[in-house]
Amino acid sequence: MGNIVAIVGRPNVGKSTFFNRLIQRREAIVDAVSGVTRDRHYGKSEWNGKEFTVIDTGGYVVGSDDIFEAEIDKQVELAIDEADAIIFMVDVESGVTGMDEEVADLLRRSEKPVLVAVNKVDNNKRRGDAVEFYSLGLGEYYPIASINGSGTGELLDALIEALPEKEEEITDELPRFAVVGRPNAGKSSFINALIGEERYIVTDIAGTTRDAIDTKYNRFGFEFNLVDTAGIRRKSKVKEDLEFYSVMRSVRAIEHCDVAILVLDATRGFEGQDQNIFWLAEKNKKGIVILVNKWDLIEKDNHTTKAFEAKIRKEIEPFTDVPILFISALTKQRIFKAIETAVEVHKNRTNRISTSKLNDTMLDIIKQNPPPAYKGKYVKIKFCTQLPTPTPQFAFFCNLPQYVKDPYKRFIENKLREHFNFHGVPIVIYFRKK
Repeated sequence: MGNIVAIVGRPNVGKSTFFNRLIQRREAIVDAVSGVTRDRHYGKSEWNGKEFTVIDTGGYVVGSDDIFEAEIDKQVELAIDEADAIIFMVDVESGVTGMDEEVADLLRRSEKPVLVAVNKVDNNKRRGDAVEFYSLGLGEYYPIASINGSGTGELLDALIEALPEKEEEITDELPRFAVVGRPNAGKSSFINALIGEERYIVTDIAGTTRDAIDTKYNRFGFEFNLVDTAGIRRKSKVKEDLEFYSVMRSVRAIEHCDVAILVLDATRGFEGQDQNIFWLAEKNKKGIVILVNKWDLIEKDNHTTKAFEAKIRKEIEPFTDVPILFISALTKQRIFKAIETAVEVHKNRTNRISTSKLNDTMLDIIKQNPPPAYKGKYVKIKFCTQLPTPTPQFAFFCNLPQYVKDPYKRFIENKLREHFNFHGVPIVIYFRKK
């Protein structure tokens, strides 16, 4: 399970630049295909072989300059609640401000590891100026310049040190399904339709718990754990509509699940936030099922579902081999089908293909459609195998792996999907030198 790192601080201290730097290094490599660099406020990052999810709280504040401090306080409190470590960013040009002191005050009271990043330190004089941030009482500070990345190495080394070791939780072997999506898409109604109302009475008593509640679900011959993020909030503190809060919840739930059940609101379509959640699940190599909820409210003709589905598939390219179901939590339409599908996707995620079968099928296809020659050199693929990883990953061994380009990788992935069932499951393909 991954750790979650939140970046907090006043507006305009450079949180987003730093955030982009953290996820870009990796997105540049991983996402060459999908070209999805939309306005993301969270993504995966990696340093010294350790992966973590980064959340930029700055992206959630409306109207940046005249921010009410209350808004920032709220975000800092959420970050303290939900993240495993916090990077507190301040700006050497403006020195310590009242708002910085207030944030530091909240952070000092938390049990979580906090790293102070003093941004815009790009010369020696400023390095000297940075000393005043000791006064925040958060210990060591890290001078960085997020614009060119200087100093970020030391900061990240310290961050990795500070992150708690996550022991792999070996709980029961039941698959874990997380119901995720934007506020008001109908996650609670979906869960209620599945479980019946009883369970929520229980939740009310334990209304202060913050961790996603796992419900053991055993009905219709299926058994799994439902990681529920919908029914949990501290009523006093958090407003229903706080997008940031729901995102934090989704990120955490996705990290902890096997299959993400993404609930959309049919009346709103597949929007930016839905797409972000989708890509986060994809990057975490989780199984995915998309449920278009409130389908009972849509005026239908014969082409509605087809058109709606085609539109979603266009948005999620190139990973389009994903089940999309039209449901209504209210009328319980296709609720059972939704769970059945999640169970299938979970099964596909644990698919293992024998090496002999894989080679028989794939080498034949490769022979008919070899990779295009590059600079007059021919790529010869000799052997392939599924790697012993928890999620489907394949290695193809060849003489010149560096000449195998993305379109061919996609071709191979499509052929794998055609011949073996990986519906709803991200696949990773490597080309390696034998």
